[in-house]
Amino acid sequence: MVAIIQRRSLRDFDWLIAVLAIAIVCFGAWEIHNAQPTETYWQKQLIGLGIALVAMLAIAFSDYRRLVELAPFLYALGLVLLVIVLIPGIGMKINGQRCWIRLPGSLGQFQPSEFVKIPVVLMLARYFGKHRSGLLTWKELFTGCVILGVPMALILLEPDTGQSITYLPLLAIVLFLSSMRMWVVAAVLVGCIAGAPLFYTVGVKTGLLHGYKLERINVILDPENADKRGYGYHTWQSMVTVGEGGLMGARGSEYSQSSLKFLPEPHTDFIFAVTAETTGFVGCLLLLASYALLLTRLITDARRSRDRTGMLVIMAIVGGLIFQIFINVGMVLGFLPVIGVPLPLMSAGLSSVLATFIAIGFAISVQLRRFVN
Repeated sequence: MVAIIQRRSLRDFDWLIAVLAIAIVCFGAWEIHNAQPTETYWQKQLIGLGIALVAMLAIAFSDYRRLVELAPFLYALGLVLLVIVLIPGIGMKINGQRCWIRLPGSLGQFQPSEFVKIPVVLMLARYFGKHRSGLLTWKELFTGCVILGVPMALILLEPDTGQSITYLPLLAIVLFLSSMRMWVVAAVLVGCIAGAPLFYTVGVKTGLLHGYKLERINVILDPENADKRGYGYHTWQSMVTVGEGGLMGARGSEYSQSSLKFLPEPHTDFIFAVTAETTGFVGCLLLLASYALLLTRLITDARRSRDRTGMLVIMAIVGGLIFQIFINVGMVLGFLPVIGVPLPLMSAGLSSVLATFIAIGFAISVQLRRFVN
C-alpha cells in the first residue's frame, strides 16, 4: 500500500513547476555573478537554493489541509517576527530600514516580511475557503482586510513601503474568487485609476508626498527634467543598462554597467536590467516566457484542486508572483517608481528564494492531494 502511495506521489508530483523554479534560480545566480563578479552573492544564492529545495519537498509531501489548520498559529508567529525585527539591537538597519535579522555565519540576513506572506495566504484561504452559496458579506470583507492590514502596518513601520505593497494582491485575488460583488470590483478599479492623480495632487499640496518618494514619482512623470545624478539616478542607469543589451546582449561582464558600479543594487532590485544587458531582448523574452509557463502551470494546478482552500492558496501565490514581476520589470524599464521590490527567484536574497519555494511547495501539495478524500 505504501509503495502504491509513493508511486502515485512521484507520478502526480508537478515536476515542471519544480524544474522551472530551479532553472530560473540557477539563471539568476549566473546573472548575479555577472552583476557582482567579485562578490559571493551568487554562491549564497545557490546555497539558498539547496535549503529552499529541502523546504519545498517538506511542504509538498505534507498535507496542506493540516498546515492550513495551523494558519492562526503561523500567522501569530509571523506577527511576532515582524515586531521583533523593529527592536533596535535585534533588527538590522540598512539604508534607513529595519527589515532584517542577522543570520549566523555567512548566510546573510533573514527578512521576516518575505515569510509572513505564507501565513497570510493560509489565513485568508482558511477563512474564505469554506463552502459558500452567497455573495461575500461586508463582515467577511472587513475580516479579510484586518488579516492583511495588521502585518502591512508592521511592515510600514520598518519602513518598507515596497514590501508592504506586495501584500495587496494576496487579498485582492482571494476576494475576487470569493463571490465578491462585481460592482465593488468595478468601483475599486475605477477608484484606483481615477484616484491616482487626485492622490498625487493632494499628497503634494498637503506634504504627505515629499522627499525621495515624491522625487521618484516625478522621475517617471517627467523623466527629461529629472536629476540624473540625484533621485533619477537609479531609473536612468537602469534604462541605460537595458539599452546596452540590444537584441542578443552586450560585451563581457567586466565592462558592464553593473560591474563598473554605475548601476546601483544590480544583484537585487535591478537584476532584470543586468539580464537585459548580458542576454539582450532575446534573453529577457525567454525569462518572461519561463515565468509565464510557471504561472500557467500553477493556475492549472489551482483548477485541479479538490477544494476551495487549495485553489485559493495557489491563486493567492500566483497573484503575488504576477504583481512582483510586473512591479520589478516596470521599475527597471522606467515605467514605475523605484520602490525596492525584488524579482522572484532571480534577485539575490535567501529569504525571497526560500519563501517562494515554500509557496511552490504548497502548490505541489495541493496537486498531490487532488484525488485524496
